[in-house]
Amino acid sequence: MSFRRFPTYAELSQHAAEHIAALLKRKPDALICLASGATPIGTFHQLVELAQTGHANLNQCSFIGLDEWVGMGPDDEGSCSYHLYHDLFIPLAIPAERIHYFNAKADDLAAECRRIDDAIAAHGGLDLLLVGIGLNGHIALNEPGTPFTHYCHVIDLHETTITVGQKYFTKPTPLTRGITIGLQHLMDAREVILMANGHGKAPVINQAMTAPVSTDFPATIIQRHPNAHVWVDEAAGALV
Repeated sequence: MSFRRFPTYAELSQHAAEHIAALLKRKPDALICLASGATPIGTFHQLVELAQTGHANLNQCSFIGLDEWVGMGPDDEGSCSYHLYHDLFIPLAIPAERIHYFNAKADDLAAECRRIDDAIAAHGGLDLLLVGIGLNGHIALNEPGTPFTHYCHVIDLHETTITVGQKYFTKPTPLTRGITIGLQHLMDAREVILMANGHGKAPVINQAMTAPVSTDFPATIIQRHPNAHVWVDEAAGALV
């Protein structure tokens, strides 16, 4: 695991976008798994700009969606997939066959988990996993207590996640369960980037990097990954 602090969120975002572009230059058909949420938006906008100016080629790569609120999809404003589509997939005109996302409205969510597990396996594993970190230490929707050995699974959301998740919606929205990539996928990925920005993330970044590795704070698993990068802005890295 390596750690790097950037002076500003803009510089953090630019670096992450350029890192993804460099990966795609080395391996054009890479399989990339991306978080949604507030933290990676700057990276997505920078990556779109790099592609539009000819400095990044996303014509062969494929994408895995990290997680989703159960019962929601790309047409639901505030959903995880809604943000990924509007911030990245639509601006880049990524065809549907290169996007593997949970159908969180499916009747058989266990089958959806198997489908995404199979898609990752068919590509030979994840080349890059880009994630954020929750205030309770969750990565993706792997809440505290989630075994590190899980692949894709459905999970009951903790109260902290339900409360924080309301910021993505224009009105109070019931959130009860999530469907998510598992922490074993993180450990199996060839490379992991954990990003964070803002003063509110400073305590959790410090805990993720220094606390004993435990399912009580899932983000501590990042310490065990041999090719993981923790990249933060000045505010989020203030306590490290």
